[in-house]
Amino acid sequence: MPDGLEDSQIGRLVIERQLVTPDEVRAAAEQQRRLSATGGSPRPLSDILVDLGFLTRTQLERLQGSNDDSGSRPAQQIPGYQLQKKVGAGAMAVVYRAKQLSLDRTVAVKVLPKRLSRNAEFVERFYREGRAAAQLNHNNIVQAIDVGEANGFHYFVMEFVEGCTVYDELAGGKVYSEAEAIDIVTQMAKALLHAHERGFIHRDVKPKNIMLTRDRVAKLADMGLAREATDVQAAMAEAGRAYGTPYYISPEQIRGEVHIDHRADLYSLGATFYHMVTGRVPFEGPTPSAVMHKHLKEPLVPPDHLNTNLSSGCGAMIEMLMAKNRDDRYASARELLEDLERLSRGQAPKYARHSVGEDLFDALSQGQAVPGANGQGFRPAAAPPPAPPVFSTALTIVLGIVAGMSILLNIILIATK
Repeated sequence: MPDGLEDSQIGRLVIERQLVTPDEVRAAAEQQRRLSATGGSPRPLSDILVDLGFLTRTQLERLQGSNDDSGSRPAQQIPGYQLQKKVGAGAMAVVYRAKQLSLDRTVAVKVLPKRLSRNAEFVERFYREGRAAAQLNHNNIVQAIDVGEANGFHYFVMEFVEGCTVYDELAGGKVYSEAEAIDIVTQMAKALLHAHERGFIHRDVKPKNIMLTRDRVAKLADMGLAREATDVQAAMAEAGRAYGTPYYISPEQIRGEVHIDHRADLYSLGATFYHMVTGRVPFEGPTPSAVMHKHLKEPLVPPDHLNTNLSSGCGAMIEMLMAKNRDDRYASARELLEDLERLSRGQAPKYARHSVGEDLFDALSQGQAVPGANGQGFRPAAAPPPAPPVFSTALTIVLGIVAGMSILLNIILIATK
C-alpha cells in the first residue's frame, strides 16, 4: 500500500478488489481497536488482515505496488487477443476484458502472473482449470474458449460476462427474496448437475463465483479448485489440506478427506443459499479457522429463524443441504432440483422435511391423515366421551356408602324389636 493511505482507504481497496469481505475488514478493525485499548503499539489495518489470514503477504505486496498484478502487463503479447481493461484480480491471476480479434468479440482473459509461472504447482492448477472448464458446456457455466502460453504468459480465455456477482449484491446490502434466491440457486443446481454428471466437482461454490448477466442469467465461474471425482492421485496429494472458502466450505473439505464427492458442492451451495436469504453467512468467527471449526461442530441457526418471511420448506431445504453428515444431504443435484421446482410452485419439498415429530403433531392437530407403519395414511380415532370429573365420581361413591349403611342400620333396629 502506498505510504500515506489511511486505514479507511485500505479497507475500501481490499473490498473493491474482492480480496476480503466487508465482514473480514470489520473483524480486523475490531482486532485493531482491541490492541489499541490494551496499550499496544498502533498497527496498520493491512498487517492485521494478514495476521488474521484474511489477506496474504503476497496480496499485500501487490497492493503496495512492489509487484504489478500480472508481473508486467501482457499488452499485445498474447497473440490473437487485444487486452483492453483489467476487470478483476485474485490470489492466483488477473482477469482482463479483451477482444478476440479473429471473431471480433469480447472475451475475458485470465493471466497467471510471471512470478507464479516459476511454480509448477500453480501452473498445473491453472491448466487444470482450463481443462475442466473445456469439458463443460452449459448455459449456466462460464464457457472456456482457449488456454495456452505465449511469451512467458500462461493464459486462459473464457466467455465475458457483463454484469455482477452475487457477492457484489450481498456486499451492497441486498437480501434476496425467496423467489429470487430459488431462481438463482436453481440455475446453479443445473450447472452442478451438468458438472457432476461429467465427473467434476467444483469445490468452491460461493457468491463470488456466481456471475449474473444483465438478464439475471446465473453462471458458475472459476474452476480453479475443480477436479475429477475419480482423480485418486490428486486426492491423495491434497489429503489433509482444506481446499475451499471458509464461509462456504463443507465439513469433509475442512477435514481434508481423500474422498470428496459432489455432495461437498451441495453443502457450499446451501451455505450460499443461506447467505442470500438471510444476509448473513452461516457461521462467523474472528479467524478462518474459527469459522471452519463452527462448520464442523456448531449447530446451524435455521435460516427461517433469521428471516421469518421464508417458507418452512425453504428453511428445511437449506438445512438439508448444510447437513454436517453428507449422507443426510440431498443425494444429488437432481433431487435438489426436484425440490426447488416444487418449492417454486408453492408445494412442500419432497426430500427436505421437518422432523417426523413435527409433521405428526401438525397432522394430528389438524385432523389430517398421517403415515402409518404400513405406509398407508390413518386418521386419529374419534375421541372417547369425556371421563367424569374425579370429584363428582368420589362424591357419588361416598353417598352410596352412606345410603347403604343407613339401610343396614334400619334392618338391624327392626330385627331387635
